[in-house]
Amino acid sequence: MAEIILSSVAEGILGMLGSLGAEEIRLLWGVKDELEQLQDTVSAIKAVLLDAEEKQNHNNQVKVWLQSLQEVVLDADDLVNDLSYEALRKSLMPGNNMVKQVRTFFSSSNQLGFRHKMGRKIKDVRKKLAAIGNDRIHLNLEDHHGETKVVNRLRDHTHFFVSEKEVIGRDDDRIEILNLLLDAKTKENLSVIPIVGIGGLGKTTLAKLVFNDEQVQKHFDLRLWVCVSDNFDVKSLVEKIIKSANVELNTNKEMEQLQQILHEKINGKRYLLVLDDIWNEEQEKWDCLKSLLLNGVEGSEVIVTTRSEIVARITGTMKAYGLKAMDKEKSRALFKKIALEQGRESNISSNISEIGKHIVNKCGGIPLAIKTRGGLLH
Repeated sequence: MAEIILSSVAEGILGMLGSLGAEEIRLLWGVKDELEQLQDTVSAIKAVLLDAEEKQNHNNQVKVWLQSLQEVVLDADDLVNDLSYEALRKSLMPGNNMVKQVRTFFSSSNQLGFRHKMGRKIKDVRKKLAAIGNDRIHLNLEDHHGETKVVNRLRDHTHFFVSEKEVIGRDDDRIEILNLLLDAKTKENLSVIPIVGIGGLGKTTLAKLVFNDEQVQKHFDLRLWVCVSDNFDVKSLVEKIIKSANVELNTNKEMEQLQQILHEKINGKRYLLVLDDIWNEEQEKWDCLKSLLLNGVEGSEVIVTTRSEIVARITGTMKAYGLKAMDKEKSRALFKKIALEQGRESNISSNISEIGKHIVNKCGGIPLAIKTRGGLLH
């Protein structure tokens, strides 16, 4: 999870540095140059994080580099959070701008010693980041600055269990997918529903909610869950599907044998198969796998989760379900659940509440970013 945290934290740092609060810090505390240099350094490192995430599973040097980077990035995050908090606190002072400036000047938090101390901290963190960041050149990490293209990467294998009580803000999406799955008008032998969206939105979590729904359990004779990720090898996927059906397999089965076992398992059954995290954009490979899944009865369904619009297009038998960012109300509810201890939600001050809203807004409604920031603050 280290690389996911770094990506989210780096994005949060840049967001706060680019905000109005950061501009207020620059004007009040005279650390404009230091903060701008820190912003440039973090931006340069963030630009290669996508490539580092992709390569760390195959390159131990990149993995070590990410580990050494993590501590300093978190230090930078703590520092920027402290500065952002002070800026926000000052902006909430009663009175006009002149009164605020006078109060700020005479406050203990804005003495010359404090300004010097913060400037030194910013400079130290920036130098550490720059020293580690320069190693990216020797690691041949590719710069993806400003790009939004999908980057293939391996991920931990997912499982289908989820506690519905732990999920916030996806009830409407769950109902929409359930309606598609349980539609009695469906006459196709096999329907494929793609769930598509950027990383961190909760596509896998949504699929889990649907997979474990009581109506789904009653409606389908067989439920199967497979994490695909980068390895779209048809034989390997057939093995995974069979194992998901609780069938023990020897490692030396030929493709013909696997095909027969799969057909026997799904023959005459209405089944639901979740293929989580597909990256393969080759139509031929998908068609090969799909042809092996046509032995179920009418109403069998496949749910595909993916970040790629191309994958959604080549796999889907219907329009892809585009998962969107959560609205502000749901985002704040999720943040409170993660960041605050149970029972303390109603005991926070108005100032702390405003700071929480400020942080949540920077997360852009992305559940993974909200959980990461909330977890760090907790």
